[in-house]
Amino acid sequence: MSALAPSFAKLLVADVPRSLALYEALGFEVAERDPVFTRLRFSNGADLFLVRLPAGRALEGKRGIGTLVCFRVDRDVDGGVDALAERARAAGAPVDGPTDQPWHTREIVVTDPDGYRVNFIQSAWPTE
Repeated sequence: MSALAPSFAKLLVADVPRSLALYEALGFEVAERDPVFTRLRFSNGADLFLVRLPAGRALEGKRGIGTLVCFRVDRDVDGGVDALAERARAAGAPVDGPTDQPWHTREIVVTDPDGYRVNFIQSAWPTE
C-alpha cells in the first residue's frame, strides 16, 4: 500500500463499481485497487477507501446520520460545490444544497448508493 494521507475516510460498501461510478463523477481518482478495497483521492489530497463487504453480508440501517464524511472543495480545482451538486445529480445521487452557512462556507451533502452522507464544503469568506 502506498503512503496514506494524514487522515482518510473508510466506507463499507455493498457494490464497489456502483459506488466508484458516483465518486469518480464527483472528481475522485482511483489511487489504488485491491481485491478488498479501492482507495480514491480527492483533489485536495484527501483519501476515501471503498471497502467491499464480504459476500453474504449486508449493511443494515442508515449510515451517516449524525456524522458526515467531509471534503474541502476548491472552486478553482473542483469547480465549486455548485458544479459538484450538478455532477452528483447527473449521476443519480440525492443532493441537499447548496447551502450558504453562517460560518462562511457553501456546502452540499450527497447521499451515496450505500446511504452514506458526504459533505462537500467550499470557503465562502467575504472578499474585500
